Amino acid sequence: MVSKRRKDRALLAARAGRYREYAPPPTLRRHFNRLWSNTLCDGPPPVVAIVPDGYCDLLWMDNRLVVAGPDRTATFPVIRPGSTVIGARFAPGAAASWLKTPLSALVGLSVPLADIGRKETSDFEARLRDCPDPAAAASLFGRLLEEAARNEEEPARDAAVVFAAVDGGRPATGLPDRLGISERQLRRRCHHHFGYGAKTLERIRRFQRFLDLCRSADTMPLARIALEAGFADQAHMTREVGDLSTLTPAIILDQLGMREDSG
Repeated sequence: MVSKRRKDRALLAARAGRYREYAPPPTLRRHFNRLWSNTLCDGPPPVVAIVPDGYCDLLWMDNRLVVAGPDRTATFPVIRPGSTVIGARFAPGAAASWLKTPLSALVGLSVPLADIGRKETSDFEARLRDCPDPAAAASLFGRLLEEAARNEEEPARDAAVVFAAVDGGRPATGLPDRLGISERQLRRRCHHHFGYGAKTLERIRRFQRFLDLCRSADTMPLARIALEAGFADQAHMTREVGDLSTLTPAIILDQLGMREDSG
């Protein structure tokens, strides 16, 4: 277990290695928002913080396919130094259908894909293990996803509408009227597609807006970042950022600013 003091010194995942993300090919864009990879640095393993973003990911790591469910707060996985994690971030509304599992059952969990029952998992894992290097594995990973996605259903449209609304800073309280459904129906659909309710998703996407501002404006005062991200004030931002990441806004701004400076 990682101690609280070590968590306070954690590195955001993008700062712990060489992180790259890119748009999926057109054949995958219905189902996946981004493809990405992260090669961890060599040397003593840092404490890595995976912070919540409202998404569910499919990963290739440690020679197996793993589903990383949505998180409510930061997690601190143990990742081998020098290893490469390859991932695909499900588009809003796609994961529950693709995995045949409500995301409420996966919150805060990393589950082997084989345990979820996708029939092609063992074949895909065998093919990925034969790759000579991470670049080849990343290329094959994308092709395997294209194979798997051919017969998948369209992602749930109402989930995409909910995500877009809260991601754009609109209050979750108005969503039932916009969708023409009851509060109870909205809650049920959000738990199915995101793992938690619209209010929690709203908090998490506001936190992600804070991260985006830190990446693009590391000289902006924290009080201004708080207002731009949608927090009531700087104290509200400090509480929320601490609850979701265990880090302070100043530490995160420093980490993401350093990442931009180093290119």
